[in-house]
Amino acid sequence: MPRYALLILPAFNRVYGESSVRLTLSELAFFGERALKAEVSGTGEQVIGGLPYVGFETSEPLSGADVALLSNLSSAYALFGVEGELLRPLTMRPLDRLSSDLITIQKYAGKTNEHFTKLLLNVTVLASGFPLDARLAVFDPMCGRGTTLNQALMYGYDAFGVDVDGKDFEAYSGFLRTWLRNKRLKHTAETVPVRRERALVGRRLEVSFGLSKEAFKAGDVQRLCVVNADTLRSREFFKPRSFDVIATDAPYGVQHGSKGGRGLSRSPLELLREAVPGWAELLRPGGALGISWNTYGGTRDELAGILAAAGLDVVEHPGFEHWVDQAIVRDIMVARRA
Repeated sequence: MPRYALLILPAFNRVYGESSVRLTLSELAFFGERALKAEVSGTGEQVIGGLPYVGFETSEPLSGADVALLSNLSSAYALFGVEGELLRPLTMRPLDRLSSDLITIQKYAGKTNEHFTKLLLNVTVLASGFPLDARLAVFDPMCGRGTTLNQALMYGYDAFGVDVDGKDFEAYSGFLRTWLRNKRLKHTAETVPVRRERALVGRRLEVSFGLSKEAFKAGDVQRLCVVNADTLRSREFFKPRSFDVIATDAPYGVQHGSKGGRGLSRSPLELLREAVPGWAELLRPGGALGISWNTYGGTRDELAGILAAAGLDVVEHPGFEHWVDQAIVRDIMVARRA
């Protein structure tokens, strides 16, 4: 059987780096189950030349399409075919179409590791009824300063978000406008007030951009929309069945806390119990909702119950739980709308 070795991308975050091999094994298994033509088996950690690799076998040689899919693994650095004691490099063709500093340049307390954000988005899209390389609409209902939105833009998706924190909204708006100008990408960007019955209920950032002037002029653009408002009001800003994928990092109940002035506890489950039914209405049939959360704030069974009560089918796949710090053990759960 053909054998391959995946070189793990070095992680700047030491704690996440210690979990990256195990998380990559789980992500690879998910790719194998949901997307690859070839069947994957014999996975395991290897050390080659003193560096960490994930080794695996396939039922048939990887096609160009399968290599392109695996190029998007969140911690993939390089992929090799194993030929005896030699490694033959395979040409990686990731979906990323924008400069990587869109993801990496922002540094602030509480930022989710960008490798993990990519993992969450990958797993959620693969659990949906849509291919990873489709033109998708992605919604993050607790988007903060836009790490998930930026990864969606990297993939060529349209990105939408809601966040209640005005400072985060301003910071992300300022960052993205500056980034687009510095990259000389043809774009439009404006922030407008959102009113309901003459009352101000939020602000909306609307951005569209093209990879070239010619693309922009021809209407070949990506769109981003972020609303500064309470996530529990998401249905007021977006129509039902607007999104193919919803991916979000729930409040950990430690640094972030549940926001919105509704007296919610530090556990994210109360917020999710109120918010998930509205989010589910925004999903198109076949769409998927992926949530990462702190398991100290709620069990898998409790979160699965919230998703099921909203009419979603949980897609079970273990292996994404990992230690972040003494107060946070993070995990992923994904559910699909029939």
